Amino acid sequence: MTPEPRANPLLQGHEAAMASLHHAATSGRLHHGWLFTGPPGIGKATLAFRFARWLLAGGQTTDLSIPETAPLFRRVAAATHPDLFTAERRINEKTEKLQGEIVIATIREANKFMRLTPAEGGWRVIIVDGAEDMNPNTANALLKMLEEPPPRAILLLTTAAPGRLLPTIRSRCRVLPMAALPEPDMQALLAEYAPQLGASERARLVELAEGSIGNALALAAEDGIALAALVDEALDAPVKPARAQAIADTVARTVEGVDKFETFFSLLRARLAARTRQEARNGGGQQLAGAVGLWQEFGRMEREVLLLNLDKRAAIVVALTRLHLT
Repeated sequence: MTPEPRANPLLQGHEAAMASLHHAATSGRLHHGWLFTGPPGIGKATLAFRFARWLLAGGQTTDLSIPETAPLFRRVAAATHPDLFTAERRINEKTEKLQGEIVIATIREANKFMRLTPAEGGWRVIIVDGAEDMNPNTANALLKMLEEPPPRAILLLTTAAPGRLLPTIRSRCRVLPMAALPEPDMQALLAEYAPQLGASERARLVELAEGSIGNALALAAEDGIALAALVDEALDAPVKPARAQAIADTVARTVEGVDKFETFFSLLRARLAARTRQEARNGGGQQLAGAVGLWQEFGRMEREVLLLNLDKRAAIVVALTRLHLT
């Protein structure tokens, strides 16, 4: 499986983004705030940590790499480098669960960090991973940091939903768009991270993941290929009640700690969207409004089941029944 972004030395398919960062840094016009945008799971955080390591190491290579054996690489991987701070959702010490958002206390901690003198004489780097997870108070606190940055300090924000950020945050950052990965890069990364997969499995995961290596690896770990077959079966023709119940039993059953419910609904919405786009391109856009409504309804249904701990089997049966009623 892929290492955590802070410990991942491999970045593929984003050569243009790396070149932009290298040029900005070596030309003496390195902006103090950067916003890495693009779909989930394509390598935004991996690039942010790669660039952070490169800056902290003095910036010697053109591809922003430093050796895995370097002490600096190991310190960043272990989250022990004194000049790098990561702001993200954290584990709540009281509930022992992942926070639902980046809380303001984390950004206040980052602000104090940013005002310190670099411990090793170079840069102070703050990475805000998943910046769309900030609440309004947190976002305003971050905005103050972007408005008054000290010298030799840089903020690297990653987001899969830039529209959820304050316009003033976006305007104070240089936006670095990152695209979904092309098929050859997806194939190469899957061969590296999941060598146990056969060629046909890799090809199917590439199709399903839509350019996201993170999504492909998650699908591989959660029986995504089999779940996608169930989704396609339901999309192709109405599912009889007994079959809908059987599918619900399969999906809702937790095996070896893997809960397939979220993966199933993610695939259901993604495949519904893909088929709707294809039908629209082929001139069959009459059902577009109904499909969009279903996509939204399934999203609400998934959130309510997870938030309120509702019956997953019942939700799956309802979704399968709804597919061919519009």
